[in-house]
Amino acid sequence: MMMMMMMMMMMLLSLSMPLKQKGGIMIQGDLHPVDLLSRVLPRNGEAQAGVRMVQEGGARGVQFFRPTQTLTFPSSQLFVNCPHFPAEFSIVATVKMPHTRVKRNEYLLAVVKEDVNQLLLGLRFSKEKVHLIYQGSTGKERLSFKRVRMADNHWHSMVLAVSGHHATLTLDCGIPLELVHKQPFPSDLSTGGSRFHIGSRRKWKGLFSGLLRQLVLLPGSDATSRVCPSSRPSLVELSVPTFLSNLPAISHMNDVLVPPYETEVRVTLGSKPACTAAEQGQLWFDTLKRGLFLCDGTYWHSMLQDKDRLDYVDDHQDLYTSSETLDIELFQIPSVGLFAAMAHRATKPGSGIYRWSHGHFQLYQNISTFKAQAWKQFTIGKKMFLAVSNSMGPADGEPELSVVYRWSNKRLKFVPYQTLETHSARDWEAFQINNEAFLAVANHRTENGNHNIESVVYKWNPGTKTFEVNQTILTSGAYDWEFFTVGPYHFLAVANAFDGTSTQTDSSIYIWLGGAFQVFQTIRTFGATDWEMFQIGNRVFLAVANGHMLCEKGPSLYTINSTIYELDMTTKMFLKFQDIVTYSAVDWEFFTVGDEHFLVVANSYDGSSYSLNSVIYRWQGYEGFVPVHRLPTIGCSDWEFFTSAEGSYLMYSSAKAPLSKVFKLRIH
Repeated sequence: MMMMMMMMMMMLLSLSMPLKQKGGIMIQGDLHPVDLLSRVLPRNGEAQAGVRMVQEGGARGVQFFRPTQTLTFPSSQLFVNCPHFPAEFSIVATVKMPHTRVKRNEYLLAVVKEDVNQLLLGLRFSKEKVHLIYQGSTGKERLSFKRVRMADNHWHSMVLAVSGHHATLTLDCGIPLELVHKQPFPSDLSTGGSRFHIGSRRKWKGLFSGLLRQLVLLPGSDATSRVCPSSRPSLVELSVPTFLSNLPAISHMNDVLVPPYETEVRVTLGSKPACTAAEQGQLWFDTLKRGLFLCDGTYWHSMLQDKDRLDYVDDHQDLYTSSETLDIELFQIPSVGLFAAMAHRATKPGSGIYRWSHGHFQLYQNISTFKAQAWKQFTIGKKMFLAVSNSMGPADGEPELSVVYRWSNKRLKFVPYQTLETHSARDWEAFQINNEAFLAVANHRTENGNHNIESVVYKWNPGTKTFEVNQTILTSGAYDWEFFTVGPYHFLAVANAFDGTSTQTDSSIYIWLGGAFQVFQTIRTFGATDWEMFQIGNRVFLAVANGHMLCEKGPSLYTINSTIYELDMTTKMFLKFQDIVTYSAVDWEFFTVGDEHFLVVANSYDGSSYSLNSVIYRWQGYEGFVPVHRLPTIGCSDWEFFTSAEGSYLMYSSAKAPLSKVFKLRIH
């Protein structure tokens, strides 16, 4: 009888006991895995700054381009009641690391004490090593697994388990590697005031360059038995973010996925209705745009809509010119038509102005130029102007003069208006700030070969009706100016190509403050030839075309990365978004077809040939820009997009042949 009473008391006590606690995570019974990756990514796979989704090798992963605040979260979100990191735990990660990218030290995970920037725990990769670094009782400790070959451009899944003195690493459900450490993993590692950083150690240095599909923390036990054995040992799944685990379904019958259930569906016609929980699963047909949308409880998502989409690119016109062409400027003259100003290299007969007529460009006017580099069209009030940058003087010993031309409504031609002394000018940029007109010239070098010279910003004087010097800016082999506005702020970016010894130089972005441009940010570029600013939604991007890499010693490299930067509203800086391999790129052109966004690059030279493919890239949100069309070009120097009554077109100029081409975009 006494024994039965004691047993009943023990049962009652056990029912009233609090939850067990390990390392601060409240648990009862089996511990649950903590999906660290899902905590820093949007649930529905929406675009996120510094991250893109990539599908390779039959699986999806995310790639990090910079450490951002969105890729972190406070440790207190995990360790609610006790700030200590679990004394026993395992980490499951699925990664894909190209062997060419892995640097010396790259962090997959870091727990950093913010106020003193102290690393409390980090999972770090090098080419053939995996390191677990943590703060021990006597200082920093490190567990290093050697000869772990993961940087081979294939998917791998690893389970790192730690308990006391022992640590094991299991790769692709294979034979585990075991380490025995002198000191046990601390049971009192405090995470107070710290944050989890995914894909970095809070800094650019150490940013993880591979693809990450899964990152899970399992407190209290070895996760190996939960995921192994597996029919896909390199892609085991303990907890993978939903939008990474579900590959798009492929239907052999049609593009519509038939759900395995039936439901009552109501279709609303007319103007856009509200999308709330009450309308979830219901359809709305936009009679104006002929689009069908599905409500998910918050947003209307397009299902079927009559949108323009780029199908393929067709050869339309071979435009034979009097000389090689370095630049094209397209513009409209009201009641007259569409024009293309071509900057020809040869001085005779000069450069040509072509007019679009019956679906083709035809020569309209020749203008005397001297190794013309670029044209820029602009208007001031009701007057239209066209500025050309000449890179040599009319004769030996004479100064270089670039010319501003004015459109004559009486003669229906451009006539000389003002000459400005320039130095091997490469580009003009026209813009307005507070209803005042400006014109900036990119001076490339002086006659004696000095590339570190002043480029000039001119301002229109309404009294004299001429351009006057407003500001000079020191540049290094300047090739291009790009003006743009973000909100109330005005920016001017210069592409510096050469400082006299190297093409590895800083290009600068200036901001308009107090009536002048001041340095806002400098970006290291490599023979920069062009900046292209564009917006997608409320996101602001800036793409640089890098021409070639030349140092004081060593050969020139023409196959290098050109880079797309995104304006980060938190840091107020342009941060790297995506690298794209280009071949002596000299121009980017952004354009839109329907709801789709594109970039086309002018590839000009690969070190041995000028006959190259220039590439059209399509915006795919999380994945960034991906190549969709390759167009054969010869020494491509410029791309321009335009539309007319006949359709949408791309036009390119050649710096190596007296031939420019017009392509028609076939849209369905």
